[in-house]
Amino acid sequence: MKFKRFGEHFVVSIEKGEEIVAALQELCIEQDIKLGVISGIGAVNRFKIGLFETVLKQYHAREFSGEYEITALNGNVSTMDNITYIHLHINVSDREFNTFGGHLNSAIVSAACEVVIHRIDGVVDREFNEEIGLNLIK
Repeated sequence: MKFKRFGEHFVVSIEKGEEIVAALQELCIEQDIKLGVISGIGAVNRFKIGLFETVLKQYHAREFSGEYEITALNGNVSTMDNITYIHLHINVSDREFNTFGGHLNSAIVSAACEVVIHRIDGVVDREFNEEIGLNLIK
C-alpha cells in the first residue's frame, strides 16, 4: 500500500494481493485517523460480502472468486472501545456486468484499488445496539 496526504485527504493505492479492509485499518491506525469518509474503485478476485437480516438479527455472508470490477467502495472510519473501526460497503460487477453488493468483510485486490479517505477532525465511537443487533454510531 502506498499513500499521499494532502491536508486532511489521503490518496491511497492498495496493491495487487493486498486485503482492502486490513490495509485501510492499518493506514488509519498508523496515521491516527479516528473519523473519516472512505471512497474507492478498483478490481478484486476474491471477496466476502454480507447482508444483515433485520427481522431475525442475523448476518448472512457469501464469498466470491473470479474477476470483478469495484464499481463503488464507500464507508466510514470511527472507533469502538477506542479501537479503529472500518465500516465499508462495496458494489462489484462481473464480466457479464452482473452486480453484487453488501457489507464488505474482506477483499483481495487483483490489479489495483484506489481509495480516498477524507479525515474528519474528531472522534465518534460505536456501541452495540441490542434492539437493532448491530454496532451503531453513538
